[in-house]
Amino acid sequence: MQAKRKIVVLLKGYPRLSETFIAQELLGLEKAGFELELVAMRRPTDKKRHPVHDEIRAPVHYLPEYLHEEPLRVLRALWKVHTRPGFGAALKQFWRDLKRDVTRNRFRRFGQAAVLVAEWPADAGWLHVHFIHTPASVASYASQIGGVPWTVSAHAKDIWTSKDWDLAEKLARADWAVTCTGVGYEKLKNLAGDRNNVNLSYHGLDLDRFPHFDGARPARDGSDPADPVRILSVGRAVKKKGYDTVLRALAKLPASLNWHFTHIGGGDELSKLKALAEELGLSGRITWKGAMDQRDVLTLYRESDLFTLGCRITADGDRDGLPNVLVEAASQRLMAVATHVSGISELFLNGENALLVGPDDADALSRSLETAATDPALRERLGTAAETRVRQDFDYHNSIHDLDRLFHEAWARRDA
Repeated sequence: MQAKRKIVVLLKGYPRLSETFIAQELLGLEKAGFELELVAMRRPTDKKRHPVHDEIRAPVHYLPEYLHEEPLRVLRALWKVHTRPGFGAALKQFWRDLKRDVTRNRFRRFGQAAVLVAEWPADAGWLHVHFIHTPASVASYASQIGGVPWTVSAHAKDIWTSKDWDLAEKLARADWAVTCTGVGYEKLKNLAGDRNNVNLSYHGLDLDRFPHFDGARPARDGSDPADPVRILSVGRAVKKKGYDTVLRALAKLPASLNWHFTHIGGGDELSKLKALAEELGLSGRITWKGAMDQRDVLTLYRESDLFTLGCRITADGDRDGLPNVLVEAASQRLMAVATHVSGISELFLNGENALLVGPDDADALSRSLETAATDPALRERLGTAAETRVRQDFDYHNSIHDLDRLFHEAWARRDA
């Protein structure tokens, strides 16, 4: 008998403005003929949505974010699934995990897994999960309880802030895993060992939403106070983005250079960054836009002269993979000054299609920003090279083809 083909996709939260790459993938899978049902561990907190979210047809369900908020639902689920053949094995795995990670989160993940299995769609036969940390814990327990195969897309923070034992055991239980940067791939491949079930697939970009920009950018060089160089950054205000370093780099630019910095995004660090900007005397030269949808962001890519991001590795190991905003900016011929952290150097080569510096180096970042701000010809040359790279190698259809192949190969093995 052929296996059921509907895929339940487990997400940490949905929809999220900062995770357009996931929404883009979901829509791509639907267009490729996959039937999806979405389950999220958290309800949305963003006030806006991207257009891509409204194009996804799959229904969305929400697990209890905190077990005490829906105790009857959790208890009914546990009662319903406790007689399943895999419940005992899942419970043993939970206790082993709890001994190594004594947190309330472990109880929450097991309870969410029970609800997921108890409310599982009758016509679904596969579980795919985004992020290999807490969402994959839910998926792993649910797979053991319900006897359903599961796979995982790993990204950035989820890889680098997880314990090796946790990653290795999940990779041992998952059918396959896919990740979006070479550095992440190497780490997971080593942890997977002989299973050899880790795959590299860059997210890419839906280039139909980011068509080639034919417009000519003004040759701003920072000499005209009435027409300053426009510097843009898009990203959540969180520590790993390095926005404090960006602000310090801007403060070090020569007084004679006229510039204006625009930031798009929310985030917990936003109030601290605004205070730092005030302290550095930059407030009058910065616009804080907050969260914006994809169409408005595209407009600002085209109106700006230069893009910057100061990504770093934080004390707990958290870091970006390859920030999608860098791919988006490059698709619009917008040159970037960034750091060479993680997967960024898999897109950019210093001096060839961007300027890259080390993380947490405000002096070096400032020098590169000055070089780019005062040289419009350099910006055009590197921006054009960056766009060529994106349109050749970062089309999201490539990642959809990879997933299509992985799912169908897995189904063929199950059918056999």
